[in-house]
Formats: sequence, C-alpha cells, structure tokens
Amino acid sequence: MRCSRVTRIFPVGDHELRVLDGISFDVGQGEFVSIMGQSGSGKTTLINIIGAMDIPTSGSVELEGTDITHIPEERMHRIRSETVSHVFQQFFLIPTLTVMENLMIPLFPSKMLVAEAEARVRDRLELVGMADRINDMPTRLSGGQQQRIAIARALMNRATILLADEPTGNLDRRTGEEIMDLLLRLNRSGLTVIMVTHNPALAAMTHRVLHLRDGKVHREEVPGQG
Repeated sequence: MRCSRVTRIFPVGDHELRVLDGISFDVGQGEFVSIMGQSGSGKTTLINIIGAMDIPTSGSVELEGTDITHIPEERMHRIRSETVSHVFQQFFLIPTLTVMENLMIPLFPSKMLVAEAEARVRDRLELVGMADRINDMPTRLSGGQQQRIAIARALMNRATILLADEPTGNLDRRTGEEIMDLLLRLNRSGLTVIMVTHNPALAAMTHRVLHLRDGKVHREEVPGQG
C-alpha cells in the first residue's frame, strides 16, 4: 500500500477545511502499522481513503500496484470487497440476524454455493475463537465477542489488508488487549493491518507508528528503537 501526497479538503461554508495535507507513506505486505494523533488530525479520513470509501482531493493511493484514485466505480467496489476490509469501533452487527447470517452478508454478491459459504463462516469463526456461537444473536454476546464476530466478518472475502479504526475503543482494557492479541495473530499469519488507535500501549505492539498532526505525518517511530 502506498500513499503519495494525499490531500483531502472539505468545503465548510465559504471556507475549506484541509483535513489531510500531502501525506506520503508506504505499508509493506504483512506489516502492522498503527496511526495515532489527536481528534481532528485526519486519522479516520486517511483510513477511509485507503479503504476506497473516500477519494482524495489530490494525490494517490496504490493498493497492490493499482492506483485506486483513478478507477471506475465498478473496480472500486471490487477493491472494497476483495482487497481491503474494515473493522470499526462500533460493531455494526445486525441484531435481528444470527452470527451465521451476519457473516453470510459479505458473500451475497459472490453467489457462492450455500455449503461453501457456511464452511467459510465456520472457518472464520474458528479463527477468532467464536465457532460455538454461530447460531447466537448478537445481543447475547459481550462487547469483546461482538468485536470478534465483526473481525470474522471482515475476513469473509479474503482481503489482504485489514483497516481497523479504533477497534478497542468501546471495550474495557482486558477485552481490548484480547482483541489486540487477535489482530497480532492475524498479522503473523500474513495479513497486513493498519490500525487507528489512541492507545500508546497498543501502538507499541505494532511494527511502526505514524503520528499525525494537522493532517500531516508529524513523525514516525519504530517501537523498541531509540
């Protein structure tokens, strides 16, 4: 993944708000990079642009060698479903559907056979340690369990990059650490992870930390190095 001079400007009345201002950085395959910064520093906007949910005012983003800022909407949709996946602070599980049904939703466009789809659901739930809750409703699960389900859902389409926007923000410290352990395990299996966090202790577990300030990369650090 490569961001090159990414700028994002939003119109605000008669003025413009420059949320991102010429950001450039690379993330290698299999890296775990965390993004930190105060509220308003541009963290979520940057994640949305990397995840093809927004486009920059100028600059470019490359995913697996493709500049996603200049492609048709049809290809952009394919990238959203096949290359990048998202985990958010909110779980966004549908409360009236079972865990199985929630995880089946990302597979609907693929027209996958039901037996194959169910097998993939079971595999992803096994991966996050939730195989025994496949028929439960989300309302019967704790916050940490719901986030595990949300992570499993994000992995349904075999994306190579996971974007996590404050994935532990709604969880207590111990549960947040468990979710971080899960993300680290997924990363060790080869998944690229880019995570927004306010928690320095969690950021210190990742390969690199990008600190944003006023829409720019203020500094970059490698935890454990002076």
